[in-house]
Amino acid sequence: MNLFRSTAVVLALTTGLLALPAQAEVMQQNTSGDPIYTAEAPRAFSMIGDLVIARPLLIGATAIGAVAFVVSLPFTALGGNVAEAGEALVLEPGRSAFVRCLGCTTTGYKRD
Repeated sequence: MNLFRSTAVVLALTTGLLALPAQAEVMQQNTSGDPIYTAEAPRAFSMIGDLVIARPLLIGATAIGAVAFVVSLPFTALGGNVAEAGEALVLEPGRSAFVRCLGCTTTGYKRD
């Protein structure tokens, strides 16, 4: 019985390792050619995950960041970094929640 188990384990591991290259997926970056606009082609499961999980969390992070920004406003005003605090606490999660395309990993429009 011990020989059967060890043979089954070796066979399962070998099959699993041989199947890894077949499971690998090449990520292709689709770009539009315009330097300020990058278009991605996300798959359906990433769009669904983004819609159901990521967007509500990002909207919540934007709301919590806005509250934290208002609470920290007197201290950031004294320190002179109100713009940096607003960017980090409100604008970055807001951009990810409302500007990014559904299922994309980066925002499509970059302002410099």
